[in-house]
Amino acid sequence: MRNIPEYDLSTAEWHKSSYSGGGGNNCLEVTHDLPALVPVRDSKNPDGPKLVFPAEAWSAFVSTLKP
Repeated sequence: MRNIPEYDLSTAEWHKSSYSGGGGNNCLEVTHDLPALVPVRDSKNPDGPKLVFPAEAWSAFVSTLKP
């Protein structure tokens, strides 16, 4: 069994992408409050689970989405 650390994200400032449509909560939100990590959550469920990625992995993922 892996020990997965918990992060206190209760005071995190969450941001939607500037590419998100203005129609509501159909997007991901990220916070940049942890320098080496990128926590991600579903904007439709802000109190739900969060995924936490190493910053390098998130950057690599995002770069594959750009045209």
